[in-house]
Amino acid sequence: MNTEQNAMSRANEELSLADLEADGDLAADYIEGLLDIADLDGDIDIDVANGRAYVSVTGGDEELDRLAGGDTVQALQDLTRLAVQAKTGRFSRLIIDIGGSRSARENELKRMVDAAIAQIAAGREQVELEPMSSYERKLVHDDVAERGYFSESRGEGRDRRLVIRSA
Repeated sequence: MNTEQNAMSRANEELSLADLEADGDLAADYIEGLLDIADLDGDIDIDVANGRAYVSVTGGDEELDRLAGGDTVQALQDLTRLAVQAKTGRFSRLIIDIGGSRSARENELKRMVDAAIAQIAAGREQVELEPMSSYERKLVHDDVAERGYFSESRGEGRDRRLVIRSA
């Protein structure tokens, strides 16, 4: 497990189920307020899994779909995390999903890993993926490890990306 994964694991261990549920409730309230301001409909679901609160907005109509783009969802997640942090006084690792955009991105990441592993199987020594968020890197690290390959993060800030190679 690399340093990034260790830090994420430690952060997740520190929060109780009650803390995570409270984060989800605060996030849902914040998102509901934003939807009301924008006069958008949507159903909000809260879940806790893998040491994180997950808040999903579903339903609505095509107006809600305008918020489901990757950059928009990331911005809403960042704003919601800040709102939760302002209420709790601690950093939140909650995940926001609008209209299934996170699931679509997870499928895209799996296809990237498939392509990278195929390139390695064809003789490439390593494959460098596009820059991605820490959450996406965690998903890819886990997927790569499950497949018996090795990955590491390289770069800084928005340019941080994974490099995959044989174990």
